[in-house]
Amino acid sequence: MGLKNSSAAVNPILAYWEEIDTGRVVASAKVRALYRRLASDVVTPRDPWVYDEDRAGHVISFLEKYCKHSKGKWGGQPLKLELWQKAMLAAAFGFIDAETGLRKYRKVLLVVGRKNGKSTIAAGVGLYLMVADGEPGAEIYCAATKRDQAKIIWLEAKRMVKRSAALYKRIKPLVAEMVGRGEYDGCTFRPLGSDSETLDGLNVHGAPLDEIHAWPGRELYDVIVDGMGAREQPMIFITTTSGFVREGLYDEEYAIAANVLSGIEEYADEQLLPVIYELENPDEWRDPAMWVKANPGLGTIKNLDELAKKVERAQKTPRLSGNLKCKDFCMPSTDSSAWLDWEEIDNPATFDLEDLRKCYAIGGCDLSATTDLSCASLIIRKADDPSVYVAQHYFIPEKRVEDLELDGKIKEAPYRIWADRGLLTICPGNQVDFRAVTAWFVLMHRGHGIIPLYIGFDRALAGYWLDDMDAHGFTWMGKDHTANVMERVAQGPYTWSQPMKEMGAAFAKHMVNYNNNPITKWCLSNTQAKAKNEDGIESIQPVKLSSGMRIDGMVSLLNAWVIYTRHFEEYMGRVKSRGRV
Repeated sequence: MGLKNSSAAVNPILAYWEEIDTGRVVASAKVRALYRRLASDVVTPRDPWVYDEDRAGHVISFLEKYCKHSKGKWGGQPLKLELWQKAMLAAAFGFIDAETGLRKYRKVLLVVGRKNGKSTIAAGVGLYLMVADGEPGAEIYCAATKRDQAKIIWLEAKRMVKRSAALYKRIKPLVAEMVGRGEYDGCTFRPLGSDSETLDGLNVHGAPLDEIHAWPGRELYDVIVDGMGAREQPMIFITTTSGFVREGLYDEEYAIAANVLSGIEEYADEQLLPVIYELENPDEWRDPAMWVKANPGLGTIKNLDELAKKVERAQKTPRLSGNLKCKDFCMPSTDSSAWLDWEEIDNPATFDLEDLRKCYAIGGCDLSATTDLSCASLIIRKADDPSVYVAQHYFIPEKRVEDLELDGKIKEAPYRIWADRGLLTICPGNQVDFRAVTAWFVLMHRGHGIIPLYIGFDRALAGYWLDDMDAHGFTWMGKDHTANVMERVAQGPYTWSQPMKEMGAAFAKHMVNYNNNPITKWCLSNTQAKAKNEDGIESIQPVKLSSGMRIDGMVSLLNAWVIYTRHFEEYMGRVKSRGRV
């Protein structure tokens, strides 16, 4: 379809980033991170990808020229895309391989508060992929767990076709599908649910997926992905709010997106465009200035007064707040809140262990009960140096890594890469060999000359490890009542709360130098603070952002920080004393 480029004069990605960067648009940390990177990629292309203004402008022009609103006050009027929508579409379709011309992004994840026009955009994208993307015999499927739910976007697309003479000339709307006419013969657009009669034989070019927060599993998603194998540049276009189903597809996709946006090299996914509008802190839903972080269409697409009334009702009736925070503000459906933002976590500073020789340390450990990740930590201070140096090493069973690889989830945690870098020990069998944990502490002490005064451990899971540590010279409290290198930590909000707050403050000031360990960075970015109020006493404890994420490195460090806090005066006295030797 011949279209003029309506976006050539102003690059929507650069324009949107300028709005965010100058503070004229209040954005979530994830949106800031994404558009900072996209703007950089426009200005300074990263081989082989380049930004093609014509390709970006083509999809924008298609939606604005041929797609019309079907309901409400704008019913019958052409779409007039807002800057945030143009920027997302320009990014999704505008970055291409300089040599082949094929699209960079094959999956878009748009998380946004309800009533921000996500179904309208998804319908328009589906139609574009059907007849304007240059794909012969394009098969487009709107997918959801139930076919009736999948019909929401499909019916919106069907209404668009009926309202546009140009689209109607090219697309024939039928009862259960839309088919191409003329030169578009062979193109189809259908709703698809896991309850559909058949899911076999799909040859998918485009798949608008609706409200994946309600998908309990990934079977239908995997069918869609498997059906894309024969296409050169297929696209999955996911639009969703947050939801209440945990450990489903939403949690998995959100975790992957968060890892990609974290900037950790091992999580680079060239084909995923994660656009996540959300509130990040527990009280932001009460602040009207923050609402736009989850609702970029607030005041134009979404009614501001209606949202204000909802918030007012939720403040008066707390039982209403859960649904409001989840659906309108894309906040987790628990009482958890983000612990640290990315700017607080990210610290590129590194150190050489040899520079810490003869320094005193405080240790901590988080040992797995069965097949999970384990971590050993050391907090190290130097006299007249404000930095808190953190050395960590991780451990995981071989069986766990193999299971992840078989499930195709290795992108969530590239354990073999980390092991090759010497950051992780993969233990044979299906459990972590705690003797490997002991060996690391021995290496730090005898190999690098770092002297641990105390090592904090979870009293519930230490098992035979205490005897092994004792055999290597790390005695423990309670055995002979005289030595106290090993010290129990009663894990929970009562013990953790204050040290966690102090630890968070140190990260916020960039005092914590964790040697830019990517596993530590991953664990920190996966951590939320779960708040609790008992008898008027506020406490917090760490919880995972969602299933599939690991926070073991943070918990190990927190156990060390508990002991660091408990013996701070004594420890710093020893540090300063050694500094005068």
